[in-house]
Amino acid sequence: MNGNTAVLTLPPVLTHAVAAGFARGLKPELFAAGPAEVVADAGALQQFDSSALAVLLECRRHALAAGRHFSVRGAPARLRELAELYGVAELIPPAAVAAA
Repeated sequence: MNGNTAVLTLPPVLTHAVAAGFARGLKPELFAAGPAEVVADAGALQQFDSSALAVLLECRRHALAAGRHFSVRGAPARLRELAELYGVAELIPPAAVAAA
């Protein structure tokens, strides 16, 4: 990631029981200040449900409202499957892979 990217790291557990608290803790500054892109890093997700999609969509909403591009890095296969099932996969695109 470069200086034009803000990274939001998702926690290992993002289920209904904790999703609302995590979403409330999102700092508007992450979305509004500086970076052209906001990347949600989902690589640590181990236990999650459809609430994780709601959190990602909330992040996307904040990013787009601030004029930022939004993408997701490291999404587990099951999360991508849930996004397809709920018809929101195109709203949470995968982050571009940086060239080595």
